[in-house]
Amino acid sequence: MKTLDGKTAIVTGGASGIGRAVLALFLKHGARVALFDQNESAIKETLDNLSEDTDLLAISVDLTDPVLTEKAVQDVVKRFEKVDILVNVAGGSGRRWGDGPLHECSLDGWSKTLDINLTTLFHTTKFVLQNMVSQKEGTIVTVSSVLGLVGGDQDFATHAYAASKGAAISLTRSIASYYAPYGIRANVVCPGLIATPMSERAQNNETIKNRLSTLQPLTADFGQAEDIAEAALYLASPASRFVTGSVLTVDGGWTVR
Repeated sequence: MKTLDGKTAIVTGGASGIGRAVLALFLKHGARVALFDQNESAIKETLDNLSEDTDLLAISVDLTDPVLTEKAVQDVVKRFEKVDILVNVAGGSGRRWGDGPLHECSLDGWSKTLDINLTTLFHTTKFVLQNMVSQKEGTIVTVSSVLGLVGGDQDFATHAYAASKGAAISLTRSIASYYAPYGIRANVVCPGLIATPMSERAQNNETIKNRLSTLQPLTADFGQAEDIAEAALYLASPASRFVTGSVLTVDGGWTVR
């Protein structure tokens, strides 16, 4: 059954990793999808692997820029007339700019990390909500992280990243509370370690790989992008029509210990 038949979804960060998995699953379930990403080569690769008759709009956009983000959302509305679903996946690690333990975190590492993980979320959600409020309906799914819920030890001590992901949870739950009377739902997915390009450092780190049986005891392995996509599908679909403000951990047991 195509659970998103007739729905229009925006997936940010949709050209790789978790975003690409969400994109593919939503298309499979009948959604018309707009892909937002600033990596043009990744967008091209994504499009090359999709059927030509797919109802997809791909937009290269820097979501840290509010003007460009607003225009991208307007382009989606112009093409599909409405936005029913927003899945916020765009973001990443700030290690390259100096994110780390707070006493070592560079000023650039702090600001850049919050920019790519939180400011992008603010911009996209703000402009999508303007449409959803007028529609009196809509669904928002924010992909955060287990590190937005629990502290990371020496192997996961990126404190700007943790702060940005914790703020993403708080912002999404605030949205759920305020916009519920408008028929708008907002929920969070918190992944653990997922085998995507973003986690290549962990995938190539023998110490972390040897810890997986403790970190994610359900499988003692990395999760797959499709695991997060399935959670996003549930939260975006009518199956979760009575669910808002929830934080769904998809982490192989990380946060229960």
